[in-house]
Amino acid sequence: MKIMEVPYNQINKFSKLVIDYVNEDKNIKPFINHFPTLGNFEKQIIEKQNHPINRVLLREVLKEQNANFTLSKKTKNNIDTILNKNTFTITTGHQLCLFTGPLYFIYKIITAINLSQQLEEKYPKNNFIPVFWMATEDHDFKEINHINLFGKKIAWNSKQFGAVGSMRLEGFDAVIKALKSVLGNSQNAQKLIQLFENAYLKQNKLADATRYLVNELFGKHGLVILDGDDKRLKTQFIPIIKKDILESGFVNTIKESSEDLAKDYKVQAHVRDVNFFRLSEKKRELIKGGIAENEIVKNPEQFSPNVLMRPLYQETILPNIAYIGGGGEIAYWMQLKSAFEQENIPFPILLLRNSALLISEKQWRKFESFGFNIENIFLEESQLHKKYVQNQFSDGFSLHNEIATFNKIFNTISEKTADKGLLSTIKAEQQKQLKSLHKLEEKLLQSEKKKHENALNQISKIKKQLFPNNGLQERFDNFTAFYLNHGGDFIEILQEELTPLAPNFVILSLQSS
Repeated sequence: MKIMEVPYNQINKFSKLVIDYVNEDKNIKPFINHFPTLGNFEKQIIEKQNHPINRVLLREVLKEQNANFTLSKKTKNNIDTILNKNTFTITTGHQLCLFTGPLYFIYKIITAINLSQQLEEKYPKNNFIPVFWMATEDHDFKEINHINLFGKKIAWNSKQFGAVGSMRLEGFDAVIKALKSVLGNSQNAQKLIQLFENAYLKQNKLADATRYLVNELFGKHGLVILDGDDKRLKTQFIPIIKKDILESGFVNTIKESSEDLAKDYKVQAHVRDVNFFRLSEKKRELIKGGIAENEIVKNPEQFSPNVLMRPLYQETILPNIAYIGGGGEIAYWMQLKSAFEQENIPFPILLLRNSALLISEKQWRKFESFGFNIENIFLEESQLHKKYVQNQFSDGFSLHNEIATFNKIFNTISEKTADKGLLSTIKAEQQKQLKSLHKLEEKLLQSEKKKHENALNQISKIKKQLFPNNGLQERFDNFTAFYLNHGGDFIEILQEELTPLAPNFVILSLQSS
């Protein structure tokens, strides 16, 4: 059940760029094509419709990549519908995080699915397909090899190097064993274990495991999963690969845009003279020169786009009209509009993924029992403690009235002072005594806190559960903790409650099963 929606600027967890973007600030407009409104998608559709896409090849690759997986009727139909010039994709993507990683992995995909459905209702003459782009060429293994579950870190340790999608699933028995010890033996726990065993023990590579897992969770909604690490797809990208590697053809354009963006916002990614890596069986190395043109033409699959080139690659091969990402992704896409214009590639609508805080009924009732309302959930732990202690007194626990009286006395003294030279002395004494009063107030507060230590510990426990490491839950917790209580309904609850084009943070209360 949705408790409330909160504007992003009231949470203090999001960047200025994100807040300005969802508020459609004029400073953002030079770095995007269209703001994400339902009406603006009509313009985006027309622009993308006029841009050539090799739909036949895309369908062929998708069918081949998914041939060994059981696809829903809706996903199969979506892949076939790619051939239709009135079909467009809504894309999101992520690294191949263990067991999907943090919750926002799930939120990204749900946002893509829901937006596709919303657009089909608005524009029934067109088809809209949610696409999940697997970041199989990423090499940051330490960032994806673990999850946090009930305060424990479960990790996959491997000495393999290179693109993570190609990593063999060696040593995963130990990971599953560790997971079993944490999940327990409930019916939903057994379903999860079976799902993860099928994904990580019965597949060959991490890319296959991730595809299996994501397809099992979201396939019935028509999600199409794409791996960009494909020679046929990269062949279409050869002109841009050559331009970047052989001519450093993007560095000035992106650098200039980045400098303009940096006048008001933090720049997310650093542009290089060459923005591709060289892929080999065990390595993903930054290219610094020495590449011949015929190498690119003959083996385009060996050249892996970095974070600034991947968007251009994606929009070259997909009939895409929207990209869904987090704040960091939105930021680096905004560095690229001029590069898209340089290549005459339509710049997609950028949509901030849904963000949510999931709170159980038990947690919510407990939080309310301390006299808090839902808006208080975002207060710092120390502020919650102070507010609780103050609430235990009918007139509030503070020396506010006494301090006001004190200031009034000193102001009266100042007014009566004929010697203006004494005013600075009086003011200094006033500040000195005020400081002492504030210290006394803090000591009284600490004394009262000791009387309510049990309640304050419970408040701290709830705060830490909902904001692990003082950050957002969605950036830390894994979906399995919620699946244990709600089973497959968990995904359906999120899909029903999260609205893609509503620019607010959502607080959801999950009923106990």
